[in-house]
Amino acid sequence: MPFNHFDDQGQAWMVDVSAKDVTLRSAVAEAVVQLGPELLEQVGDRRIAKGDVLGVARLAGIAAVKKTPDLIPLAHPIAVQHATIAFASDSAAGSIRITCEVRAQDRTGVEMEALVGATVAALAIYDMCKGQDRSITIGPARLLAKDGGRSGSYQREPEP
Repeated sequence: MPFNHFDDQGQAWMVDVSAKDVTLRSAVAEAVVQLGPELLEQVGDRRIAKGDVLGVARLAGIAAVKKTPDLIPLAHPIAVQHATIAFASDSAAGSIRITCEVRAQDRTGVEMEALVGATVAALAIYDMCKGQDRSITIGPARLLAKDGGRSGSYQREPEP
């Protein structure tokens, strides 16, 4: 049966991956949070009333990676062996680029885990900073790379 999320009657189901080989799977995703230069400076200087914005966002993102099958209905539970959240600030643009990297030895990929980790970290930044400015925007969120499994590798082309 092809890998899709519907059975012969059109009902949603979790894809059967039991016959697939366990291999190393990895994925990297990013989400961008647009704060504006002034608010970004406050985040960097730890002057946000709620506390350490990036520390909380890092923990929220890593926790979210582990909770992906609870949030995405047809995602498989995966024994995640590695998850990181990294931040890169662009002071001129007033933005934070969040990168989430995930690795696991499993029968299915970790793209959703990486995307969930990056986006939940972005949501945590919004939550921590919304008292100063509710016009914060999140996006884009996207897969940057994945490796492993039957479909092999994917690398997003760099933006022009």
